[in-house]
Amino acid sequence: MIIQPSISEPLVNSQLNIPPLSLYIHIPWCVQKCPYCDFNSHALKQDQKKDLEELNYVEELIKDLDADIARFNLAERPLHSIFIGGGTPSLFSPSAIKELLNQVLSRFKHKPNIEITLEANPGTVEADKFIGFVDAGVTRLSIGIQSFESEKLIQLGRIHDSEQAKQAAILAKKSGIKSFNLDLMHGLPNQSIENALDDLKRAIDLNPDHISWYQLTIEPNTAFYSKPPTLPQDETLWDIQDQGFKILEDAGYKQYEISAFSKKDKQCQHNINYWQFGDYIGIGCGAHGKITNRLSQTIQRTVKIKHPKGYLDINREHLDHLITVEKGELAFEFMMNQLRLFSSFNLEHFQKRTGLCSSTILPTLALAKKESLMKISTSNGQEYWKVTPLGHRYLNNLLEKFI
Repeated sequence: MIIQPSISEPLVNSQLNIPPLSLYIHIPWCVQKCPYCDFNSHALKQDQKKDLEELNYVEELIKDLDADIARFNLAERPLHSIFIGGGTPSLFSPSAIKELLNQVLSRFKHKPNIEITLEANPGTVEADKFIGFVDAGVTRLSIGIQSFESEKLIQLGRIHDSEQAKQAAILAKKSGIKSFNLDLMHGLPNQSIENALDDLKRAIDLNPDHISWYQLTIEPNTAFYSKPPTLPQDETLWDIQDQGFKILEDAGYKQYEISAFSKKDKQCQHNINYWQFGDYIGIGCGAHGKITNRLSQTIQRTVKIKHPKGYLDINREHLDHLITVEKGELAFEFMMNQLRLFSSFNLEHFQKRTGLCSSTILPTLALAKKESLMKISTSNGQEYWKVTPLGHRYLNNLLEKFI
């Protein structure tokens, strides 16, 4: 529990700092729904597969974006990064992605080399499509491999096989893309330590710039939740993780977030902005956004309507929910994001991103330090806080202290 500061001390600073602004774009359609997936994704019906009305959806995305720009007065804020997720965004044609990005970038100031990520499924891409995405302005691909073992891919409901997984990575390298990530799971049904580490080694052999390596979890409202598969025991899961971390480190991949590993200077800048409690517009079905409102001195969240039909048909004024984050929740929200990172933070950063004074969390940080869950260091006269390896292992317990 957070220990409150004295009554005489002000709880909120005079101004919230305005952080970097990113854009998340959600494309909700998939060829089929995977049994572990709890994201807002919708399997295409048979009659939709040949005639996906992608340009209609792009048009609605831009209307959605324009509404948020006007509502939050975002026209003058530079855009930090773009992430197109899903669903399976690679179902869309390069021409539709190009139209979408042209429309988006015309509305914001941005660096010439702005990071633009697109998620891709190995079963929905071929060489000319990857090249087309690069031509459309995509600078980073995130390819959902999940496993290189065909039996495991079938269990996970994936539409690609092991060879297609390998070819997708090869095609990404040949496309001229600036950077690409491979998404890989471990702790799969009946998976041995050897199977899991072999998957990881095969991913490393393809030499991606970035690897997202995370454990399969069973989430509510999924097929696996209704009929749970047999997963490895906790001891096996810890062994997979410990040995996998060493393999990644030895191969030159530095862990900078709980499940993210990258070569030098190849971290996902979009996700780092999330974890550092930056701002992001969320457009598309079920997309979430977080905006620091300078005028009201509040942090607000948006949640867009989830179903594609409703998103495309509904009156724009009733498209989403707007939630103002209560001041009593801000410390936990900040920590829930920041503590995923392996980098340190100082109390000035906390103050700027939340508008709260440092004494809101300082006693809890001190308690976490006493329990060896966090540590403190000094640089240029400032104190920096960082999660310890023990803290990352028991991250949920650490986070509970800030509720």
